[in-house]
Amino acid sequence: MESLGRHEDYGQESLHETHLLSDPIEQFKLWLKEAEGENIFEPNAFVLSTVTAEQQPRARTVLLKGVDEHGFFFATNFLSRKGQAISANPKVSAVFGWYSIYHQVIIEGVARVVPDHESDDYHNSRPHDSQVAAWSSQQSAFIQNREALDKQFEDAIEKFRESEVPRPDYWGGYRIVPTRIEFWKGRSNRMHDRIEYVRSINDDGTYTSWEVQRLQP
Repeated sequence: MESLGRHEDYGQESLHETHLLSDPIEQFKLWLKEAEGENIFEPNAFVLSTVTAEQQPRARTVLLKGVDEHGFFFATNFLSRKGQAISANPKVSAVFGWYSIYHQVIIEGVARVVPDHESDDYHNSRPHDSQVAAWSSQQSAFIQNREALDKQFEDAIEKFRESEVPRPDYWGGYRIVPTRIEFWKGRSNRMHDRIEYVRSINDDGTYTSWEVQRLQP
């Protein structure tokens, strides 16, 4: 194997447990805001990993569209590969990599379909052509060529040229409800800082309080 031979010095700025908020979702919001301030391209982009019914891991980049005390919101086609995988196994992971500022956040949890009104609200907030795109692409399905895809989009544009675009019933939002959130801070000599928050689900569906612990790099 040919070695790439690249060794970046991530510096000595530390990440200590006392530097972080007690609520990891609120801490995530702070780091996201910092990433936005550094002009990182698509700071809300993350790698979503799922496992299919055949136990095949799959990963892809999607965009975070909202975050609140309940979890992390994104939207997609329910019939897409990720939608089918989530239907078979709702356990997922998400990785936000803001490497130019030596930050990474790993989230593990359960992806749940949000109520219809939340999907409707997000759909209605999107630009017109983005709304149309949800109608013009059967996400993850085979298509013969780019021209055929463009034709589907043009047909959908024409269909909704003078009308509002309703949300397709096969398209909407998921919320990742986290059970583990890890904050990673790059340090020199690969002696990185890793602080994780973990919680469990009670029998009644509620969650335990977050526990915080340091992990070895």
